[in-house]
Amino acid sequence: MEQQSIQAILEEKLRDEFAPTALELVNESHLHAGHQESFDGKGETHFRIKIVSSKFSGMNRVARHRGINALLVDLMEERGLHAIAIEAKAPEEVA
Repeated sequence: MEQQSIQAILEEKLRDEFAPTALELVNESHLHAGHQESFDGKGETHFRIKIVSSKFSGMNRVARHRGINALLVDLMEERGLHAIAIEAKAPEEVA
């Protein structure tokens, strides 16, 4: 049985937890090639998450990031997700 991609798991977890009105996941792993001798930029190690959810209403930026990071800790510890850049907004913050 083929293992589910990190991107697919990310999307599933974020949709289940935050019910976003908008969600974009960008694999930016290739941008980090050469940052470490052994890293060639292939795979699913670095992602940019752009998410809009009503669950972020009334939350500050730090609380939003903490909520997303806590949700994804297993991917970081077990699947090699190394870094995420987060752009989290509430619907009223989107122009």
